[in-house]
Amino acid sequence: MKNSIKVERAILNLTQEELAKKIGVSRQTINSIEANRYVPSTVLALKLSAIFNKAVNDFFSLSDDD
Repeated sequence: MKNSIKVERAILNLTQEELAKKIGVSRQTINSIEANRYVPSTVLALKLSAIFNKAVNDFFSLSDDD
């Protein structure tokens, strides 16, 4: 799975720590998502969707490996 979380976060001028606090996870979780080491739960993806005011498909997409 690919994502553009880092780009979306930058558009809102949020640090990893600030985004993490807004959705109730650790900074390390945000880092792992951005690095494609962790696939978030549906609940977490929906929380990100609310923060970015975009559909989940706008910042997550399937890769060729999926």
